[in-house]
Amino acid sequence: MSDANEPTGAATAAGASGAGAAGDPAGSAPGRRVRVVLVDDHRMFRTGVQAEIGQTERTGVEVVGEAADVDQAVTVITAARPEVVLLDVHLPGGGGVEVLRRCAPLTADAEQPVRFLALSVSDAAEDVIGVIRGGARGYVTKTITGADLVDSVFRVQDGDAVFSPRLAGFVLDAFASTDAPPVDEDLDRLTQREREVLRLIARGYAYKEIAKQLFISVKTVESHVSAVLRKLQLSNRHELTRWATARRLV
Repeated sequence: MSDANEPTGAATAAGASGAGAAGDPAGSAPGRRVRVVLVDDHRMFRTGVQAEIGQTERTGVEVVGEAADVDQAVTVITAARPEVVLLDVHLPGGGGVEVLRRCAPLTADAEQPVRFLALSVSDAAEDVIGVIRGGARGYVTKTITGADLVDSVFRVQDGDAVFSPRLAGFVLDAFASTDAPPVDEDLDRLTQREREVLRLIARGYAYKEIAKQLFISVKTVESHVSAVLRKLQLSNRHELTRWATARRLV
């Protein structure tokens, strides 16, 4: 499956029901409801989340819309005005930070605020800090269980800050410092997807494992690795691992 597996255009509205889920996530309290929009550029992942948490009578979560890129996200969020948006960090059109920037008036609405919870495969400090600075109320990784995701959605609806284990430390460290993080010109040469592949390669993942985790083909992984090596002027994955480790990206 390639990265661009979703056509651009108007965002699609989603119903509240989904396929049977493996677990049995339930809402925070009987009768509670929360309206949610799913923003992720992988249709397969959105379908899985919908099946896991979107059975409203069981979980209290009503999925009222989906989007696959920045423009779609802004359109559907503005139209649906959900209580919570599950937002991927890496999206075509500028990423989750761009969605947050363009939806800032909705986030700041005192009467009916739209709150954002980042849901991403990435656990990199710069990704976490970026979306939190952009206005997200929390950040959880895609390893989260259905039950915990439902609980996180309700907590964000209530105005709480929610983080996967260890990610909160990134935020505390970042906001405790008054110094702006140094600019890494080498890292800035890489696209967001190339950074994801870089980190997984540096952690010892095989190409097939990376392809499965990022919902892309092995050939696409190979292309990203070649681009990373070329841009960073490195020769092989061992040098790449040392480079990433030195910058604490692993």
